[in-house]
Amino acid sequence: MNIYDVIVVGSGNAALCAALSAKDHGAKNILIIEKAEKKEAGGNSRYTNGSYRFAYKNFSELKKIIPSLKKTKKIDYGKYTKKNFYNDMIKVTKNQTDKILTKKLVEHSFNVIHWLSKSGLKFVPIKGKQSFVVNGITKYWGGLTLEVKGQGEGLVKSLTSIVKKRGIKINYGTAAKELITINGEVKGLKAIKNKRLKIFYSNNVILACGGFEADAKMRKKYLGKGWENVKVRGTKHNTGDGLKMSFKLGADPYGEWKGCHAVFHDLNGPKFSDLKIAAKYRKISYPWGIVINANGQRFVDEGEDLRNYTYAKFGREVVKQPKQLAWQIFDKKVRPMLYKEYDVKSATMVKANTLKSLVKKLKGVNSKKAIKTILEYNSKVNIKIKFDPTKKDGKKTNGLKINKTNWANKIDTPPYYGYGVTCGITFTYGGLKVNEKCQVLNKSKKPISGLYAAGEMVGGIFYNNYPGGSGLTSGSVFGRIAGKNAASKN
Repeated sequence: MNIYDVIVVGSGNAALCAALSAKDHGAKNILIIEKAEKKEAGGNSRYTNGSYRFAYKNFSELKKIIPSLKKTKKIDYGKYTKKNFYNDMIKVTKNQTDKILTKKLVEHSFNVIHWLSKSGLKFVPIKGKQSFVVNGITKYWGGLTLEVKGQGEGLVKSLTSIVKKRGIKINYGTAAKELITINGEVKGLKAIKNKRLKIFYSNNVILACGGFEADAKMRKKYLGKGWENVKVRGTKHNTGDGLKMSFKLGADPYGEWKGCHAVFHDLNGPKFSDLKIAAKYRKISYPWGIVINANGQRFVDEGEDLRNYTYAKFGREVVKQPKQLAWQIFDKKVRPMLYKEYDVKSATMVKANTLKSLVKKLKGVNSKKAIKTILEYNSKVNIKIKFDPTKKDGKKTNGLKINKTNWANKIDTPPYYGYGVTCGITFTYGGLKVNEKCQVLNKSKKPISGLYAAGEMVGGIFYNNYPGGSGLTSGSVFGRIAGKNAASKN
């Protein structure tokens, strides 16, 4: 018989952390089952940039994570306190985040990164995306400082290797279908592998198999009309399977089921992202330019806040626009500041030496209204304030229907660039209600014995918006907690 101390469903960051933690806390016989085959395993974690948001007091704490890190006067790594992290969560979720879970996330954020580092995961400073040179000093900004070496691919490859070296078995191509219960207690699960039924027994099952972002019908049901047509940035395998299994046992749905992490995504990107270029379809350097819709009008304040605090919500705004498309506009002055994904050959890009020529190339856009919008924007830019990309610089426009509140530079230096975008969904915010032990709760707010959840499946953390890098940290923190408590139940 297939009997295990702990079974983990999923093979992304949260799942691998849960399995590793269970091993650390005494579970001997652990099984990970993964719906995808090995070449597509790793869930959404594989598609990330591998960036983790965590609280740290100073350079000395970063050095605990990267022992080889050298202190230099030319680099300012800054600090990111627990208070900063907590306040950012409150701000971006408009005070709706579950305070108990968020405090847990913040309190454990540094320790979990340190734990991963000591376990063998390699971190490096984030270069290019989270730092700018100001007065000869490289300054990190926005609460994100470190990423995993090799980004998402490196994260999954390294953590998987660490887990396997610890004697934890992974069954790929195995789709969990139903939880087995006896008298209301979870005792294992049924799965399909090679079209054959497989039964695995365990008193402890940790679900870390993602949300429902890859299921068009569920997107339309919960997120609303139009969401069935959006691009999926990550894995095609996150179709809500764990959520459906849990609801059959009476699990309590929790969080913002109408909400999701969604970004500006290449207009002509595939329905599901291609692992070969992963995050390269993303287009999130919009703070340095403006964004216009099919009617030739701006529809967001591109400078509302630091990119880390707006990119996850602006994708949703495109869904509301005519034809679900938009174009990001930049000029020569800021073009070197754009992320590398703007350089890929597959990017939907047009270029021209005059603004009138540019707007005529913007497919699907009213060119007359577009040129009027750009020229009006240029006329309202405050030229007296100095541009500073490392902070909210207050360089704004005045008198527009939607003002740009920071980083407002005139678009006046050729050549001019336009990048076509639509909405790309990353993950859904609605999930399961869990307690501080990551036990899944039923509608009476009592634990379903033997059932735990981590990663995207934990509801109540993100609402409306999302601070960049907090998803991987959340997966690691709650994965570690779930693994510890599942192991201690043996």
